[in-house]
Amino acid sequence: MGTRTRNRRLPDTHKPTTLAAYPQSRHKLETRPVTDNSSAPGQNPPKLDISVPHSARVWNYWLGGKDHYPADRMVGDQVMAMFPDITRLARADRAFLGRAVRYLAGEAGIRQFLDVGTGLPTANNTHQVAQSIAPESRIVYVDNDPLVLVHARALLTSTPEGACDYIDADLRDTGKILAEAARTLDFSRPVALMMLGIVGQVPDSDDPQSIIERLLDAMPSGSYLALSDGVSTSETFNEAVRHYNENSASTYHPRSPEQITGFFAGLEPVEPGIVALTRWRPELTPFAGHGEVPGMCGVGRKP
Repeated sequence: MGTRTRNRRLPDTHKPTTLAAYPQSRHKLETRPVTDNSSAPGQNPPKLDISVPHSARVWNYWLGGKDHYPADRMVGDQVMAMFPDITRLARADRAFLGRAVRYLAGEAGIRQFLDVGTGLPTANNTHQVAQSIAPESRIVYVDNDPLVLVHARALLTSTPEGACDYIDADLRDTGKILAEAARTLDFSRPVALMMLGIVGQVPDSDDPQSIIERLLDAMPSGSYLALSDGVSTSETFNEAVRHYNENSASTYHPRSPEQITGFFAGLEPVEPGIVALTRWRPELTPFAGHGEVPGMCGVGRKP
């Protein structure tokens, strides 16, 4: 699933992640916003409220990262108690990213990537994988979390031959995403649209299929969609999601395998098709892990 964040003025749809925008802790935590001063000249510095759990930081915690705070760890531990496999799910999703980008930059020859729902940088980010194969690759990341923005500026740096940019935007603001991405990407040439762990954070009422279609409509034939998300095939997972949804202001929406497959409508699935997270070309990297998790993924080519 993932860590895809959105503007705090709207319900959180963010990569995040498996359990979207996490419920606020009932414990009293420090409420002083943390301000980072690394913003670009002329811009207000992003403010980080560490008293509220955030999906990107909780996802980072599950991945074994270090960019999280007590509120994030508290909620992460609560979710792990309900669904212990959440860490395997997070890592399986991350491993799929590496395999998908290796295929796209390698066999498929893609040199442009639009990664919507970046999450906090860890190892093997999209630009690192793509540019290790094709240094001239151009990557645009999209997220809307101040901490992600801080890290993006510091860590998401390109090779001299390529380019790497970051857009602060809400998933559903496809017009802004496409307009700002066009500063770095050439939409007359194929682009790989990466949507990992984000669609489940969009309720049916917001029509996630239309979001995907609006983004793909701007891309020419030969472009690709790489998508992964949680599925409703595990009752343990579903129960954890129900518990979360009953105790939070926002919700996560695992869907059936048929619904996940439906997001690839009109595309040509790349072998082996739309499958479990650990079963999509696991031979491409040694990081696939073992055992099934309630997630599906796939890559589809726009004809």
